[in-house]
Amino acid sequence: MEQSVYIRAVDTYANTLYRIACTYCRHHADAEDIVQTAFMKLYQTDTTFQDEEHMKKWLIRVTANEAKNLCTSFWKKNVVPLETSMTDQPYDFPIPESSDLYDAVMKLPDKYKIVIHLYYYEDYSVKEIAEILQLKETTVQTQLMRARKKLKTRLKEVWQDGQ
Repeated sequence: MEQSVYIRAVDTYANTLYRIACTYCRHHADAEDIVQTAFMKLYQTDTTFQDEEHMKKWLIRVTANEAKNLCTSFWKKNVVPLETSMTDQPYDFPIPESSDLYDAVMKLPDKYKIVIHLYYYEDYSVKEIAEILQLKETTVQTQLMRARKKLKTRLKEVWQDGQ
């Protein structure tokens, strides 16, 4: 891969990949490692990309796979972190309700969390999400529907408790 193409990809997609990695693992150091691994794989790949969008989808797929691998690894399951509280969120919210929503999204199971993140925060269509995650479109639609239902229930509880 040409160095200029690689540098442009890092500059363009690093933040997006970081947010996706945080969606999976919720720890900034792990997310940074995942993104670094994804870019290392990009640099080493022999894949010929059709266009920028193809490269972006490839990077998102690699990031998601690396995050899943980390979350299911023996090390991750058997090590207790030094910090028991969640570190800073990757987003700043001027409206408290937006922070409540993001917190509720982060508490969803991984399969719901990633589709919600890609759909609402990264503006991907259902078809694009299905391609990226290698799922059927109907599966993505079902996961979005179930995630919305779970979010609605959780947010009602949060907002009723706050009053």
